[in-house]
Amino acid sequence: MAIVKLKKVTLCGLSDAKTQTLIDLQKMGVLHLIPMQTALSTESTECYQAEQVIEALKYLNQCPNKRHQMHSSDQFDLDVTTQEVLKVKSSIRSLSDQRDALKKRIEEIEPWGDFQLPDPEEVAGLKLWFYIVPKRLITEIADNLIWQCVYQNNQFAYVVVVAETEPQNSAMPVARTHTGSISLSQLRHQLNEITLALEDRQAERESLTRWIAVMILHLNEATDSSELALAERMALYESGVFAIQGWLPEKDLERLKAFADQRQLAILIEEPSSVDKPPTLLENRAELAGGEEVVNFYQTPAYQGWDPSVAVFISFTLFFAMILSDAGYAAVFGLILLLKWKTLGQTEKKKRLRFLAATTVSVALFWGVLTGGYMGYSPPSESFLGGIKIFDINDFDQMMALSMGVGVIHISMANLILAYQHKQSSSAFGSVGWVLIVCAGFGSWFLSRYDNQSLIDTCYGVMGAGFVMLILFSSEKPFDSWKNFGGRLLDGLKNTVRITQLFGDVLSYMRLFALGLASASLALTFNQLAVQVYHAMPGLGLLFSIIILLFGHGLNLVLCLMSGVVHGLRLNFIEFYNWSVSDEGYPFKAFAKKGGH
Repeated sequence: MAIVKLKKVTLCGLSDAKTQTLIDLQKMGVLHLIPMQTALSTESTECYQAEQVIEALKYLNQCPNKRHQMHSSDQFDLDVTTQEVLKVKSSIRSLSDQRDALKKRIEEIEPWGDFQLPDPEEVAGLKLWFYIVPKRLITEIADNLIWQCVYQNNQFAYVVVVAETEPQNSAMPVARTHTGSISLSQLRHQLNEITLALEDRQAERESLTRWIAVMILHLNEATDSSELALAERMALYESGVFAIQGWLPEKDLERLKAFADQRQLAILIEEPSSVDKPPTLLENRAELAGGEEVVNFYQTPAYQGWDPSVAVFISFTLFFAMILSDAGYAAVFGLILLLKWKTLGQTEKKKRLRFLAATTVSVALFWGVLTGGYMGYSPPSESFLGGIKIFDINDFDQMMALSMGVGVIHISMANLILAYQHKQSSSAFGSVGWVLIVCAGFGSWFLSRYDNQSLIDTCYGVMGAGFVMLILFSSEKPFDSWKNFGGRLLDGLKNTVRITQLFGDVLSYMRLFALGLASASLALTFNQLAVQVYHAMPGLGLLFSIIILLFGHGLNLVLCLMSGVVHGLRLNFIEFYNWSVSDEGYPFKAFAKKGGH
């Protein structure tokens, strides 16, 4: 559980060997390339083509009906197929817009009926003017107008006025309606034609889905070509010589040296300097790497920082279990995980998350047994399950103290880790001061109900020592002058303002108890409701009771899952990170082939 140490390496050689060197480096897949050009454009034809292939693949994968997949690529052209898919996509979008516009137009025209506007010569220069008039305003139509109501409903009258020019605004109670010159039958004919064309395009799209597997294979090759072209633009060229620079894990150093010797390349190896910002490469044991995936999803720690993967892995499983607080629900999640076990093992990333899920469910099952929750049912105390029940979710004082105690431990761990990270600086004692303050504060509160004044006074003394350490050691300024010493004191006093934040962060952990109690109460409520319905409706009540139980516990399962994931991660990424992880980094991205070697 550490951030992998990196070396900055520079490879130099003759320009003639540049392309082959990059191809071989891409096959090796160990370098995170550093741009050596001052103005590097990331736009390229290859990048654009890869983006188009991805867009086409997404569109084909969204097709509800897919054809049998082709696996032979003898007559396959990636660029031609991609352009064909994108052309179909654009055509379908355009036809869909036209169809929707026609439907709306037909809906507007239908009350007027199917008619064709006459030529002005046929009616002595007169024209037809259309109005949709609320029935209550019919009497406000001017008496000098010639008009006819051609259709009406409960609210409106559809009025046609015959006149040479448009009636004045004062002559009609509403503004004129534009019906257009195309008849209803023509609009319906156009809609029919567009619907048929849309069906043909949908059939073309469905037919093109047979190439999805082949496109995915060629996509990897296209992406490799794109990254190779980008790497060539990252390299530096001058006087027939090229140079490539990148970050390399220390464990691969000997391998790269052998590569350079074999290809007669000059190699320069450097340690990261203070101005460098290396990428972050996390390395954890396979069993705990699931926390690494979660950490990278939220925020990659800086290279100079520390790897919180294991801490997040352990604390998330505990928080999820406390929020769930039900062995029955944990067993259901475990059954779902078993059914999806093989599916979740198809890639290395899925395997990591699968182990995280398995650990989380196991801890939740164990905690659920300790709290005696089984889908809202609590076993009698004289039974075996009741005998091993240790915590009572309905004991507010006990669960509140437990939740806050977990928060104190979690935040104390964060500060101790930060103190270790700054062990070469006196500011580490400031982090230790926070640990003393939060632990002593919690201790004095917890002991206050036992009326042990001597221990409470001891806690007050420890808290005072923590404040002294906080004030004296929160600053990075040296002790070399009275001016700096005063500055250190001022910085320390400013830092004490965070005591309110510390208090709020500890109270945030009470959500572990609150959400656990809410899920248990909701499960119990559904159980009681099902029993009441069963007794109130003999016979048919059994069916309704089963429906209530299935719906109620299904809904509660979804809520528990959402609460456990969201708040379990929130306590790590907000409260815990706030005290231990400050700087954000960027992930190590190896220049490696994604297609076949």
